[in-house]
Amino acid sequence: MHYSPVITNADQAIKSDKLHLFRYVEDPNQKQIDTYMTHGGYTAWKKVLNDMSPEAVTGEVKESGLRGRGGAGFPTGVKWGFVPKDSTKPRYLICNADESEPGTCKDRVLMERDPHGMIEGMAIASFAIKSNLMFCYIRGEFGECIRATEAAMHEAYDKGMLGKNIMGTGYDLDMVIHTGGGAYICGEETALLNSLEGERGMSRVKPPFPAVEGLYACPTIVNNVETLAAVPFIVNNGAAWYKSMGTEKSAGTKLFSLTGHINRPGNFEVELGMPLKDMIYSPEFGNGIPDGKKLKAVIPGGASTPYLTPEQVETVLLDYESMEEHGSMLGSGAIIVLNEDTCIIWSIYKLIHFFRHESCGKCTPCREGTGWLEQIIKSILDGKGKPGDIERIEDLCENILGRTICPLGDAAVMPIQSAVKHFRGEWEFAIEHGRPMVKTDFAFT
Repeated sequence: MHYSPVITNADQAIKSDKLHLFRYVEDPNQKQIDTYMTHGGYTAWKKVLNDMSPEAVTGEVKESGLRGRGGAGFPTGVKWGFVPKDSTKPRYLICNADESEPGTCKDRVLMERDPHGMIEGMAIASFAIKSNLMFCYIRGEFGECIRATEAAMHEAYDKGMLGKNIMGTGYDLDMVIHTGGGAYICGEETALLNSLEGERGMSRVKPPFPAVEGLYACPTIVNNVETLAAVPFIVNNGAAWYKSMGTEKSAGTKLFSLTGHINRPGNFEVELGMPLKDMIYSPEFGNGIPDGKKLKAVIPGGASTPYLTPEQVETVLLDYESMEEHGSMLGSGAIIVLNEDTCIIWSIYKLIHFFRHESCGKCTPCREGTGWLEQIIKSILDGKGKPGDIERIEDLCENILGRTICPLGDAAVMPIQSAVKHFRGEWEFAIEHGRPMVKTDFAFT
């Protein structure tokens, strides 16, 4: 896959106050606290500590319409409001930096190039939920992200932005960085909590939800890197400013990772509501498909989201509602473009192989079903498909969907369901002729 996580539309962002998350990521000194503060960093943090109450911060974020950027899209301020007001237990804020969804690499850019933006957002969120200890759970393979975040954390302590009696306000806040072990399942918030506690990364049954009983059985809020990085801008500029971008129900900007068969892969920040076809074909973004090939399908929000056809791409917008109307999801914002030479069955095989491997094994439908699906799809690719295999695949998907504790089971089967629905003829051809319709030289391993 042609892939580059470092290309951004930062040049365009510098010309617009609306594109803020990537505004300074091309500045090599942005990761240093002095440069960050020169660019307005920690202004929001000072404003919160000196002029705002926790309730006011939560209310502003709620009013802004900011939704979780990790995949679920749940309203951030509403989530913060779930923390029990009468609880006497300690409260915790966790930044989910375990960017695990295949095709997604936008949080990585923020951590490597603008880590103070994430830390400032974490601090404001901690204040809003009245927490005095925050954690950053970073994917273990992200060595540069870990180093950059650790350096930024120490700078924040040295400048008095973290620690005891911050800026003389009497508010204490400490930060812990925890590295994961490379398990996809730990991107799910309750599995992440188990991992932080030293247990196996396996999802918990809900309720109780983490906001009520999370880390160490205490009220806990888990937010994504991109979500938290947006918070300082909302505090500085106001909810109305944030709502002026995007759509009525999908406010603000979003980071998208564009990969696959595309001339200009990379990470781009755009207002929500932009047409997907513009992201793919516009010269300032994807600039089309290499070698003049035709589009076959798009995975719009990471490996766990249903495929879109070229016809759907013509009308779908990059926002939560439009994606749902077209039978898919915005997810993490990882857009994977597949050209006409792609074997859909092969692409599905690679996805189910991944999900089978990453299943924690706690739920029988996911543990057994993903393995069975992988075997059937592999046999079709090997020319050993049998009549009824498509129906067996559909039946298995139905028996996994909605029957697992966490969304991994759903994530594993929704792309398969969409691929069978939209490209059924390709599956039928492979079974009837003993070979895929589209020739591929990839090894099925």
